[in-house]
Amino acid sequence: MVPGPGTVVGPVEVGPVAHGGHCVARLDGRVIFVRHGIPGETVMVRLTDTAKAKFWRGDVAEVRDRSPHRVPAPCPVAGSCGGCDFQHVDPAHQRELKRRVVAEQLARLAGIEWDGAVEAVGDPLHWRTRMRYVTETGTAGLRAHRSHDVVEVPPGGCRIADATGPETDELRQLAREAQGQDMYVATGEPVSAVAGRDVLLGRRSVTELVGRTPLQVATDGFWQPHRKAPEVLTRAVLKALKPQPGEVGLDLYCGVGLFAAALASKGVRVFGVEQDRRAAGFAARNVPEAEIIAGPLERHLNQLPHQVDIIVLDPPRSGAGTKVVNRLAGLGARAIAYVACDPAALARDLATFAELGWAPTKIRAFDLFPMTHHVECVALLERTALDPN
Repeated sequence: MVPGPGTVVGPVEVGPVAHGGHCVARLDGRVIFVRHGIPGETVMVRLTDTAKAKFWRGDVAEVRDRSPHRVPAPCPVAGSCGGCDFQHVDPAHQRELKRRVVAEQLARLAGIEWDGAVEAVGDPLHWRTRMRYVTETGTAGLRAHRSHDVVEVPPGGCRIADATGPETDELRQLAREAQGQDMYVATGEPVSAVAGRDVLLGRRSVTELVGRTPLQVATDGFWQPHRKAPEVLTRAVLKALKPQPGEVGLDLYCGVGLFAAALASKGVRVFGVEQDRRAAGFAARNVPEAEIIAGPLERHLNQLPHQVDIIVLDPPRSGAGTKVVNRLAGLGARAIAYVACDPAALARDLATFAELGWAPTKIRAFDLFPMTHHVECVALLERTALDPN
């Protein structure tokens, strides 16, 4: 008989970390994906999902043999909120766990042996400048893990939210005004809040300063959430590509023009493509010297220049995909900087690039999502030497 959710099983030994914020454990040959464990620990597991025949899901109910890397979670709702995966792990070991995930994905999906490290970026708390709260209960909340249940934001606020955002009492007031709609809070210039598409609680856009470059971003639009991410990633991309004046460059999945602006500042003629038309409109205003195409990249591949020098590729979590990679590989670029928020998608696309004669000469990983399982990578791809035979 299959045990139902809520059943406590074990003890089990927590095995290796897996992509997705959990670790792999086994009970009588059954795989259990366990949250809030650390590899090497012995734990009891409270099952949360047993619907799958091949594996179950669970959460640590009791630690029998604890890891030296286990620490008290800074947030009182860390165990129930779905926003953070690793608050129970000391920050240095969080980066080690992410390193293992990146290395495993690259090896398994692309045949690449990677011995790099996940680089720390600032404080692991109060880094997130973009927050989306649910308000259906009349207060500001966040979703529980793999659930529509609402976890109310605790006193003192979300521990990874930017400290310059609204205080708890102000959040509650905003949530009452926005009840029933998602409420977006962006901390830029100025601090803004927007509820859904209908109720305006603040400004619809904020100004983000990247170095000395101001960029307008929709309050509820996409922007790298870590306070330091735009500058860190821009520096990494520029260091990798070494753009030269007069070159032709692409910024694909360009958002509001973060990398387009950086390339243009180096004298590059930039073409950008962005599916979200609102973001594309911001990009056109943020980087007027660039040529911005609004629409899905897959539908506009034939509108790209037939010969380019450098490419920045920053796809969504699903990756770029075979059609896009095939097109980019034939544009004659000397280098491609691939910015990835998902190591599995990065690895799949790198495998496709390899079939077309491209290889990563440098892969860096950055801890731009502390306390969560997410990690950002920047890979420099260059054409491999042709076989003279």
